[in-house]
Amino acid sequence: MPSTRRWFLGLALVGLCGCASDKGVRKPEAEGGAEAKKAAEPIRPPPAPSEKVTEKDTNGDGRPDVWVYTEEAPRARQVRKELDINWDGRVDLTTYYDARGEREREAMDLDFDGKVDAVYFYEKGINVRRERDLDGDGRTDVWAYYEKGRLARKERDSNGDSRVDYWEYWENGQVDRIGEDLDGDGKVDKWSRANPAE
Repeated sequence: MPSTRRWFLGLALVGLCGCASDKGVRKPEAEGGAEAKKAAEPIRPPPAPSEKVTEKDTNGDGRPDVWVYTEEAPRARQVRKELDINWDGRVDLTTYYDARGEREREAMDLDFDGKVDAVYFYEKGINVRRERDLDGDGRTDVWAYYEKGRLARKERDSNGDSRVDYWEYWENGQVDRIGEDLDGDGKVDKWSRANPAE
């Protein structure tokens, strides 16, 4: 496959999943220095001893681009599926399934560095939460919460201290109000209306 087409497919993936992170920009370490920093989750964890892996080549280039993990005991079921969406030979998206076979979690590598940048959580097949690591330090910086499939609230740690300091509450598909923590204590100090009544 021509490299230009792969580039466009990768760009489409980023467009569908959200903007790529700004990992070139580093935030100061939280209190505790290096101990406070954890490693980012790998997009492709090693298989468990009970898992069997089946490889598939869906684009016909002779290399696998889908890996399906199943376990046989106590009953046969799919555990996770890994996809190489831009066909560079590395996993970009991993979907995990619960005991009922329903999608439970999706982990995405949006900048193709082998580490998870975004995770979507599901309950009964419906997206209930999304998390993003924008600066690549292995910690979540942005949380989005959904109710009945609609965005209800966003939270953000904008200064890298592992505390939420910015809140957006959504109503009817738009931001209703914004809360900000100005003194770093983890509590809202200032509320503002996003769409003040005229």
